[in-house]
Amino acid sequence: MNNIPFYQSQHGEIELFEHAYNNQLPMLIKGPTGCGKTRFIQHMAAKLGRPLYTIACHDDLTAADLVGRHLIGDGETYWHDGPLTKAVREGAICYLDEVVEARKDTTVVLHPLSDDRRILPIERTGEVLQAPPEFMLVVSYNPGYQNLLKGMKPSTRQRFVAMSFDYPDSETETGIIQKETAIDEATARQLIELAQALRVLKDHDLEESASTRLLVYAATLIKSGLDPIDACRAAIVEPLSDEEETVAALMEVVRAKMETPWHNQANKPHAAAI
Repeated sequence: MNNIPFYQSQHGEIELFEHAYNNQLPMLIKGPTGCGKTRFIQHMAAKLGRPLYTIACHDDLTAADLVGRHLIGDGETYWHDGPLTKAVREGAICYLDEVVEARKDTTVVLHPLSDDRRILPIERTGEVLQAPPEFMLVVSYNPGYQNLLKGMKPSTRQRFVAMSFDYPDSETETGIIQKETAIDEATARQLIELAQALRVLKDHDLEESASTRLLVYAATLIKSGLDPIDACRAAIVEPLSDEEETVAALMEVVRAKMETPWHNQANKPHAAAI
């Protein structure tokens, strides 16, 4: 149990995932960047005692990248399994992060694995792999960030059991930041207040919101002794925008939320000993 990555359950997602796994159902997870989707899958794979293959999807990812290809070595050609094929053979959990970013030919590969056939045809070798009961296919994407050209087709979505993720409520998110970084509660709560103020700007001035992941980064820097304002700029503001005017506006919010009495004392290293 000590090797299971920390994850704070919110709305029964652990129970739903376990039911899907036990009934050999594929899972689709929807949610914004940095809200805990990947950590959740890592937690569940460890909890269930299964190997995990995580694939970060991108524009150049092809079906061959997932399934495998013939390679040349020592003067001969040999077959090399891709991560999806390895996961099927091993009865692992295969997680495709931001699946809609991959090329469209990957969908053809996933369809027979995500219905009652649970098979992986490998055309280049003539094999047809039957997925063992332990194998599970999990995909994720961020619906709010996709355009019309990169949405997931209904015919694909409806092959999955689905759940939606969002940023945790303030109490839960405070606990997550403290657990991940050992930062003091007061600082964690101020970071949450900052995040909530920045998240109001979503869909107005920012493409993405301040994620839980970025808050953890900021808390980590503060805990190590970096000035909180500088930490928030490096870990939250700069990753959110490249526009100078937007960065300047966000920094005004940071200063309003973070410049308090503890700013000068509470997180300075060894302050009590000085």
